[in-house]
Amino acid sequence: MESSTVTPHDRAEELRGIRREAESGSLRATEAQHAKGKLTARERIELLLDAGSFKEVEQLRRHRATGFGLEAKKPYTDGVITGWGTVEGRTVFVYAHDFRIFGGALGEAHATKIHKIMDMAISAGAPLVSLNDGAGARIQEGVSALAGYGGIFQRNTRASGVIPQISVMLGPCAGGAAYSPALTDFVFMVRETSQMFITGPDVVKAVTGEEITQNGLGGADVHAETSGVAHFAYDDEETCIAEVRYLIGMLPSNNRENPPAAPSDDPADRRGDVLLDLVPADGNRPYDMHQVIEELVDDGDYLEIHERWARNIICALARMDGQVVGIVANQPQSLAGVLDIEASEKAARFVQMCDAFNIPIITLLDVPGFLPGVDQEHGGIIRHGAKLLYAYCNATVPRISLILRKAYGGAYIVMDSQSIGADLTYAWPTNEIAVMGAEGAANVVFRRQIAESDQPDVTREQLVKEYKAELMHPYYAAERGLVDDVIDPADTRSTLIAGLAMLRVKHADLPARKHGNPPT
Repeated sequence: MESSTVTPHDRAEELRGIRREAESGSLRATEAQHAKGKLTARERIELLLDAGSFKEVEQLRRHRATGFGLEAKKPYTDGVITGWGTVEGRTVFVYAHDFRIFGGALGEAHATKIHKIMDMAISAGAPLVSLNDGAGARIQEGVSALAGYGGIFQRNTRASGVIPQISVMLGPCAGGAAYSPALTDFVFMVRETSQMFITGPDVVKAVTGEEITQNGLGGADVHAETSGVAHFAYDDEETCIAEVRYLIGMLPSNNRENPPAAPSDDPADRRGDVLLDLVPADGNRPYDMHQVIEELVDDGDYLEIHERWARNIICALARMDGQVVGIVANQPQSLAGVLDIEASEKAARFVQMCDAFNIPIITLLDVPGFLPGVDQEHGGIIRHGAKLLYAYCNATVPRISLILRKAYGGAYIVMDSQSIGADLTYAWPTNEIAVMGAEGAANVVFRRQIAESDQPDVTREQLVKEYKAELMHPYYAAERGLVDDVIDPADTRSTLIAGLAMLRVKHADLPARKHGNPPT
């Protein structure tokens, strides 16, 4: 009698067929995705992770929703691909919206898959990368879909400061969905193809009458230059994802580890004689702080965060003697390097990130003060400037500050001065540390003498010189113990590296508390 029993070989072949269906998806939808200049979710994952390292989770998941035709369309993966792999051999978790399925819209099963991979990343202590390309909540599933976002937000918050979270925007991200990237550590965007906004152009027009395109409202350049929502913006997906890999290589896997070191052929004791010519002694002459950073770090290589937003301050990750450091530096080429609302916010968030992930902070000061003006005061410069002050005071990682030229007033204190806890403070012989500039100080201190003088301009000039000689000479702060040493600019790299090596075993405990209440 002939057997009709299904064999294990038959089942294995059936499984292979299901996997092929799940992995290939609709050819028509794939062509439509490519026609928009966009890669598919799986192509993006292949670019992000080391070749052959991806292990998918819940590939065969399907939704259980009914109504509005959903019961007739139940594709595998439910529109999101989740799993883990490696980047340069280190474990990284990832989820990627598949725009070919329901436009990447989030449903209940879709959200549950994301929740699971986020929980796995937190438990494993490994970075989480989200490749975002979705149309928001799946309307057909109603509030069940919407609640899925709440679960994502809650996990974003729980993972904050525990594992690096990186959001890569590769398509639309509208409404409540935009809050998940906003809760993560870094946001990458691609020009023309990715947009983020809470309410789209149609709603904006209906409510305010303003007409604007999607890119004009929430495109990559808008968020990289104006809103500060995006840390990085690139022209194409390939470059964007390559930079994500580079960033991951600078970050620890979690808050219990140190960032990965890398061997360096750049000598730790390399002299930087060029620094003597890069920075003018005249405090009124601008220069490019980027050139200073290039001279100090290994091989002149660094990754600038928020490069095009709040350009009067520079935040960057780099290596010195192979060890990762975070650099915060005033930029005299933009607004003379003053601190304003946006610069304070930018630097505060960067300092908090460095502190969360055990990255030592080097602060390069050339700051004439906070930006004056009605707009700044009414915009809350006190509150926003306090964010940077709070971030530095709260940071327990090694902190070294270097004063290149100006360090005036409250801005000097806020920019990691010794008085708020910098472990080491150095200055160049061109430093000017004071309550304010000599001209302004003379006008206040010697106001009566100048007013009563027969030659007020001559008297003012003479008194300015006296004030500088008495209270603003290069060794004034060092003589009072507010600067650990005045150093030759050419020795800066070796001095900083020696300080970092000494501080590598630094341990500092914060007071027992549930959490602080930082200014917002």
